[in-house]
Order: sequence, then C-alpha cells, then structure tokens
Amino acid sequence: MAKNAKLTGQEIERYARHIILPEIGGAGQQKLKAARVCIIGAGGLGSPVAMYLAAAGVGTLGIIDDDVVSLSNLQRQIIHATDQISEKKTYSATKTIANINPHVKVIAHNERLNADNAQRIFKDYDIIVDGSDNFETRYLVADQAEALGLPLVAAALGRFDGSLTVLAPFEGNNPRYRDIFPKAPPDGVVPTCAEAGILGVVAGVMGTLQAAEVIKLVTGIGTPLIGQLLLYDALECRFEKMRFKRKT
Repeated sequence: MAKNAKLTGQEIERYARHIILPEIGGAGQQKLKAARVCIIGAGGLGSPVAMYLAAAGVGTLGIIDDDVVSLSNLQRQIIHATDQISEKKTYSATKTIANINPHVKVIAHNERLNADNAQRIFKDYDIIVDGSDNFETRYLVADQAEALGLPLVAAALGRFDGSLTVLAPFEGNNPRYRDIFPKAPPDGVVPTCAEAGILGVVAGVMGTLQAAEVIKLVTGIGTPLIGQLLLYDALECRFEKMRFKRKT
C-alpha cells in the first residue's frame, strides 16, 4: 500500500474535517488518497461502502458487478437512481461516485467474480471489501484475499440483521473465514433477499460500518475487527461482539 499521495488545495478544503482530526491529519488523508480498495458488488452493501469511501477520499475504487439496475434494487442500493434502471450497476455506480467526488478514480469490473479472474483483479488493490450475497462467493473472496496477503472486510445481511468482521489470516495466527463458517449451509437453508425480504436500512448500517473498517485499516487508527464478529439486530437496536480464534 502506498504511504501517501500529495493533496491539492481543493482536496485539503474538501477533507478539512478529516484533516483536523489528530488521528487522521494530513498524513492519514494522503494515505486514503493513495489507497486502492476493491468492492465486490454494487448492491446493498457495496452502495454505502463505495459512497462513503469516495466521500472520504479513497483514491481508487474498484467495483466488481455484472448485474444491471432494477426497480426492486432501489429500496436499499442507494448508489443507483430511478433514471438508471437497466444500466449496468458498475456504470451507474461510477456516475454517482463522480458526482460525490471527482478526485476518485473508479475501475469498473463489469464481470462476475470467479476462480479464474479473482487473483487477476485483486492483485492491483490494497484492501478487499466483500458485499456479495452468497456463500460460494464469500469463500472464494476469503481464499483469494488470503493467498494475496490482502485484508478483507466482510459483511452479510439478513432480514433485520447483519454481521461484520475483518480478516487478515496472513498475519500471525489471525483466524480465517472458515473459522467462523467451516462450511456453507445446505442450499435453501439461508433464503435470498428476493425470497425473504430485507429492511433496506440494514444494508446502509452494515455497509457504512464496512467503510469505517476500511478507513481504519488504511490510516492505522483504532482497532480493526480482526478476530471479532460484530452482530447487529435492527429490531432491538442491539450490537453484540463475539471473538473467534483460528482453529487450524
């Protein structure tokens, strides 16, 4: 990860509220500008992640998605708009990010992530953010991020709940994704959003928390959720944290 990138006068003004934070300052903002973050999915999680990281000044955002915007997405996928229905999600997201912050470079990977392209895409980034909605992709992302030595910020959504963790198993004895979920549940056990529904704002809460973890990793502030799983229950407005360890 590049250590810093020079800020222009306009950027100094744009990020002034970051720069006056002693924990971030000019040096931290330069790290954000130099950072390259890859987001899997421009959906419920990927939308707030991309928007907040763009606003925060992350210099390069990669977005992987092969889907198009549909009307039913708009209840939670806030990076897209009504007049962008039927557009490719990567293109819609790129337009929105450009309006938020023209200093951010967006790399649109308009393809479905798979075992053949994951390493090719991931190798050009510093941090991976998983906003996917199925276990097959989550295991793939976790394995490939570990193989490349890249930290992974992973979240998942339920109907009224969400979970979040940060994985860096290539450092010390940090746990892996499979230490939380040894194997995927049988098909049909965990329903999709289309089958079970989802409260749209839950995606916003969890995606925003993912963005916060990315900023912490880039700038070195705070304590990332490594070895911890954060659980959110929207109906009870309750957060819980549980620790987990490496098993093998």
